[in-house]
Amino acid sequence: MIRARVIVASNRAAAGVYADTSGPLLVAGLRDLGCRVDDPIVVPDGDPVTAALRSAVADGVDVVVTSGGTGVTPTDRTPEATRTVLDYEIPGIAEAIRAHGRAKVPTAALSRGIAGVAGRTLVVNLPGSTGGARDGLAVLGPILAHTVDQLRGGDHPAP
Repeated sequence: MIRARVIVASNRAAAGVYADTSGPLLVAGLRDLGCRVDDPIVVPDGDPVTAALRSAVADGVDVVVTSGGTGVTPTDRTPEATRTVLDYEIPGIAEAIRAHGRAKVPTAALSRGIAGVAGRTLVVNLPGSTGGARDGLAVLGPILAHTVDQLRGGDHPAP
């Protein structure tokens, strides 16, 4: 069983200005992929994201998907917060998510989201939109189980 966590980085949703919609979509999508995942954690962008990521890694979660804070506004700081936690990046995941979204929405190219590994936890930043969440799930779906297996020390399947 893959243990997953969803962290939503949204200053306005954390302040109760509006209800987040991407987090529940990600939780449902990860459950559809066979993950065990609780309700999303909603925090303001920046240092609270770092703290939530560190907590997930300390809890031994297999996969953390963040939503929001990946754009170009002055308050978008999720990639910077994520980099402080990662041991190494996996650029191909973030590139694939941007490419998947860009085919439908040209502004998907503006996402600065990253992906990588902290300890044995896969961390993937997604845009805060529901479309960005769907794009992320579409890219993660075919690779998630294999990636987690590799992080747990699995070997590549024999040809």
